[in-house]
Amino acid sequence: MVSSQSIKDVDMSSIKAYLVGAGIGSLSAAAFMIRDAGVQGANITIFEAMPLVGGSLDGGGDAERGYTLRGGRMFTTDNYECTWDLFKSIPSLEHPGQTVYDETIAFNEMHKSHSKARLVDRNRFRVDVTSMGFSMKDRTELLALTEADEEKLGDSAITDWLSPEFFDTKFWYMWATTFAFQPWHSAVEFKRYLHRFMMEFSRIETLAGVKRTVYNQYDSLVRPLQHWLQEQGVRIVRNCKVDDLDIMEEGGVLTVTAIRCTREGVAETIAVAPHDLVFFQNGSMTDASSHGTMHSAPPKLDKRDSQGWALWEKLAVDRPQFGNPAAFNSSIPESWWESFTVTLKDPRFFDRMERFSGNVAGTGGLVTFKDSNWLLSIVLAHQPHFAGQPAGVQVFWGYSLHPDRIGNFVAKPMADCTGEEILRELCGHLNFDMEVMETANCIPCRMPYITSMFMPRLRSDRPLPVPPNSRNLAFVSQFVEVPEDVVFTVEYSVRAAQMAVYQLLDVKRAVPPVSHHDQSLGVKFDALIKAFT
Repeated sequence: MVSSQSIKDVDMSSIKAYLVGAGIGSLSAAAFMIRDAGVQGANITIFEAMPLVGGSLDGGGDAERGYTLRGGRMFTTDNYECTWDLFKSIPSLEHPGQTVYDETIAFNEMHKSHSKARLVDRNRFRVDVTSMGFSMKDRTELLALTEADEEKLGDSAITDWLSPEFFDTKFWYMWATTFAFQPWHSAVEFKRYLHRFMMEFSRIETLAGVKRTVYNQYDSLVRPLQHWLQEQGVRIVRNCKVDDLDIMEEGGVLTVTAIRCTREGVAETIAVAPHDLVFFQNGSMTDASSHGTMHSAPPKLDKRDSQGWALWEKLAVDRPQFGNPAAFNSSIPESWWESFTVTLKDPRFFDRMERFSGNVAGTGGLVTFKDSNWLLSIVLAHQPHFAGQPAGVQVFWGYSLHPDRIGNFVAKPMADCTGEEILRELCGHLNFDMEVMETANCIPCRMPYITSMFMPRLRSDRPLPVPPNSRNLAFVSQFVEVPEDVVFTVEYSVRAAQMAVYQLLDVKRAVPPVSHHDQSLGVKFDALIKAFT
């Protein structure tokens, strides 16, 4: 392999690594290089166009201005093999002597998930979700999709395999809102989820298999990982936009020779030696995100406003092995939704919500209002949800899969709603007085590309973590091809990073394999029982 042959005889202390983007993929790649390949931390530089690291794993604001989360990620301990492999090595910032993995396991032992109000109907009643609501036709079609190989599925959509009635089953409402699927999304990605999370199929109504971090993922994962990297000497350059990579092709081998960037408005060129490495986070599901306020809706931005896709588009021209970004970023109406974060300074909403749902905050899951025109869901996490969150302050998060539709209680699309109007819509579905929101600060967030990685695509539309004949360039993101694993997870980015580091640096340690729970007879039997309940 080109990359391995070029690195074997190089002194590790002389290798420099440059990472474009400071999301979880790049941070993980830096950690794997230090831990498993012996690269010196001081020789690793991460370039980030934004003021903060973490990419899509963000968490910001404060009790006075209002907290913000674009999204939240769920975890399992039965999967996420590479993520836990990494965080078993990263010390906790909160609990001396423990790793991030240790504190996460301990937290979930204390706060077990068992949702009692997964779906709520138009009459404000909790829906009985012990049955998935499948007809025999639904079961037959779902089985056919699950068993079809990816070559046959191609770039087809879920709707090409399942009839309209399927999308009104209780299973679809729960599965779609848990993982953010739309009917027009990729059949391949849907199939991969059905296999990767087959263990969750039999408990999707309670989300009993879901694990959560102590705080939001920025505070619980990004901050300790960033802290550890900087202790190792890793340099993080913020407010630095990488505009281009100079790539030389010789004898069919591609080698990055320079990085062209703009830092604080000043253009720079950084020379890259043949034995140096470049890791690129291609594409972003949270690109062009925008926030509103209690009194304004989020601005409607696209990739022209942020240029987050520009470098991948530039590099992919006439290089098919670098993928096809247009498969993912060409249709905002099919890839966007809107979330909102609510900061409260009195307990009335949480108290009423806990009585309504039957779950103490942090023990339930998404509460989805299945008859909501917006397909609105909320989740009350264990408090505090932010490091340093003051006593007496509570935060919850919600999102809608159909923000382009007119609300049931507010006569406008969610996309045009202020934070206050979103809260009125939510209280309408719960039949709560708006008085419970008297101290609320709701900050909406529009994300035009949030499910872009779910768009129907061909296998060739995503580059491999290390493209064929690449000497020193790797891709680490949600837009690379990792067989069997599923996008829209922290695990996907971490696995891509580990694969890329091990291949480029010829690491002999094996990447933890994807767990094939779907091949367990017990798991299959439980799923079959659930399908016929």
